[in-house]
Amino acid sequence: MYKPFAGLLLLVMLSGCLQYSLTGISIPSDVRSVHIPFFADQSGSGLGELSEALNDALINRFVNQSRLRLSGSPEDADVLLEGRITGYSNRPYTVGGDERTELNQVQISVRSSYQYSSEDEAEWDKTFSGSFQYDPNVDPVEGENNAAREALSRIADNMFNDALGDW
Repeated sequence: MYKPFAGLLLLVMLSGCLQYSLTGISIPSDVRSVHIPFFADQSGSGLGELSEALNDALINRFVNQSRLRLSGSPEDADVLLEGRITGYSNRPYTVGGDERTELNQVQISVRSSYQYSSEDEAEWDKTFSGSFQYDPNVDPVEGENNAAREALSRIADNMFNDALGDW
């Protein structure tokens, strides 16, 4: 008695899920390429590799973890992801009993926009922040560089999820 109704309900539910993905990624079917220009470092951090680390992380997410291909120019891309690194701080995070820093925290801010080339306005234009702690007593230079890369990786994850996430 309920089988025809259940079959119809299942058909209606499936027809509404044409862009559904088990990976949690939702990309419109006509979007095939993304242009990710160099994100300039305007943070004044003094670390020379921030822009390269962010661009590498973004390309890894958008090209290697989706079906999008990287476009060499904004004119040939279906999507444009652009921005700049706007803030950087490296501050004590925890202080021990002898008033010595036990952990420092690197925090980075990135202003970015995500826009379909077929649209006049960006899907979003906002600031993303990421942070990571490290022990400055072990290897302060390498610790800071690793913490900065991890903070940028978290920012790239958040940008990827905001752009393509279907949660």
